[in-house]
Amino acid sequence: MQRSDHRILTTHAGSLPRPPALVDLLRASSRWEHVDGEARAVAVANATREAVLKQSAAGIDIANDGEQARESFFTYVQHRMDGFGGHWRRVAMQDMVLYPSFVETMRRAGWNQGVSLGTPPECVGPVAYSDAGRRSFAAECDAFDRALAISGASFESRFMTAPSPGIVACAMRDTHYGAIEPYVTAVAEALRYEYEGIAARGYLLQLDAPDLAMERHTLYAHRPESEFLAFVDYVIDAINLASSAVPAERKRLHVCWGNYEGPHELDIPLRTLLPHLYRADVGALMISMANPRHAHEYRLFRELPLPPGVSLIAGVIDTTTNYVEHPEVVADRIVLAAEAVGDPHRVLAGTDCGFDTSAGFGMVAEEVVWAKLRSLSEGAAIASHRLFGS
Repeated sequence: MQRSDHRILTTHAGSLPRPPALVDLLRASSRWEHVDGEARAVAVANATREAVLKQSAAGIDIANDGEQARESFFTYVQHRMDGFGGHWRRVAMQDMVLYPSFVETMRRAGWNQGVSLGTPPECVGPVAYSDAGRRSFAAECDAFDRALAISGASFESRFMTAPSPGIVACAMRDTHYGAIEPYVTAVAEALRYEYEGIAARGYLLQLDAPDLAMERHTLYAHRPESEFLAFVDYVIDAINLASSAVPAERKRLHVCWGNYEGPHELDIPLRTLLPHLYRADVGALMISMANPRHAHEYRLFRELPLPPGVSLIAGVIDTTTNYVEHPEVVADRIVLAAEAVGDPHRVLAGTDCGFDTSAGFGMVAEEVVWAKLRSLSEGAAIASHRLFGS
């Protein structure tokens, strides 16, 4: 299910635009304000159904629920796990520190009016998945299944996301464990419930791990590179252990340098990361390769070939700009990635990251999101003709 057997399959990185009313509910929930549970459930159900229908209309082959039930791709765990509370000021991306005028420009433009990832919760006690979390997880999956049944949409496969323990541990500061290693281990063990639960529902498991690249210019910005790479290895080991019950071919690992428009000139090169990422026991790697900072790195797969049995989900759509990529541009990017990998069957077409990383945060207008995904599908069809003659 993670190979393009006859044509280039399309997918995306997870989060999709949420309706404004749902954003308001999720924003309130993220602050632990009272939210009517029934109203939220109805809003999530309706939004999930719309996300499914729109993915189908856009021609997406491997679809998800758009993360409609979640306030963000990782802080939602505060509602499913014990051990989190309060909030703190997240370490800033160092490329933004270098360019304060850029930050001011974004501030004036109203950047980040959604659920804040800059002031996330922190760890205040032992982390463990809760009974309430189990009910929340089941409700999210049920909403997705109902949306699929009601919509009648048909996809090659379905996926659901879950965060890396590393992004939780880096972004949700520890005040309990005393070191990042035991904190990562505890979060990974708690996330095992979701990793296995997603697979048990018949979905592909997407592991969202921006920490494996982005934290080099955030939490580890002023530390030796070797220390950051040791962290990467530790997180991958934790992921492998926590998801060991899920077959590799049912898992994909998404790695990015931060889903925000910014200079990104301090991003760690993919060349440095790949040997470490190849230690992950997954069937596919999803890598950002459409944005201007990393568009050249497809070439690396000639020098550092993918491990046997692993596919590449190439990011060929930028999720931080309102430009709609021309299908021919998308096709060119796919073909270049396939030629570098050496086997078009091992390449799928995707997006660099999600379109609504936290509720209301999306930098791309909703209508443009769907235009981009249509262009993704059209470009994949052109590339399929070039690569497969179909």
